[in-house]
Amino acid sequence: MIKNEIQQFLFENKDEEYAKFQIKLIPTINPESVIGVRTPILRNYAKELIKRDDIDCFLNDIPHRYHEENQLHVFVLSLYKDFEVLMPCVENFLKYIDNWATCDSFSPKNFKKHKSELLVYIKKWLKSSEIYTVRFGIGMLMGNYLGENFDIKYPEMVSKLRSDEYYINMMIAWYFATALSKQYEDILPFIEDKKLDKWTHNKAIQKAIESYRISSEQKEYLKTLKVK
Repeated sequence: MIKNEIQQFLFENKDEEYAKFQIKLIPTINPESVIGVRTPILRNYAKELIKRDDIDCFLNDIPHRYHEENQLHVFVLSLYKDFEVLMPCVENFLKYIDNWATCDSFSPKNFKKHKSELLVYIKKWLKSSEIYTVRFGIGMLMGNYLGENFDIKYPEMVSKLRSDEYYINMMIAWYFATALSKQYEDILPFIEDKKLDKWTHNKAIQKAIESYRISSEQKEYLKTLKVK
């Protein structure tokens, strides 16, 4: 079975020190699920797996037992070229994501060719009760709609989100920090008018100040907008 083959490959490439590092880096994950395989190895293996006729057997065998299987899952899906085939697979797997690392590793290249169709899904994901589905939706807005496809209605969507979940609020902050670096004049009013909750507002400013893509003058002004 392909699952046994994959697990054998993962254990043959395990790095115990890296596993310890991953466990500390991803506190919400079950430590027993971490084998410790480095990302470049997983990405290269995904390129091999997507060519296999039996890859669907692996993708449909969820939930997976190991963190690295989840990573392989998103790396394989990220290589899909057919949007219509990809989206049911994305929707099916999102509910099994249980940590920020897998969520943030999930970035289908195909999305860049289907911006209008993708928005329909993003709007639905932002309304989800699942932490990492919401985080994924914000991440997709950040990765695909802050350049030539930017529209002020997208940050407005994100600014209206309210959550008690750290991993959602951190992504909101990351979104606005990145948006400031790319669309400063349009995004600044969201900070000036305090459209985010206090913690997320201050975290967005902090992350923006850490960015090399924001000027010194802009950083100094952003510092004055922190909420005490």
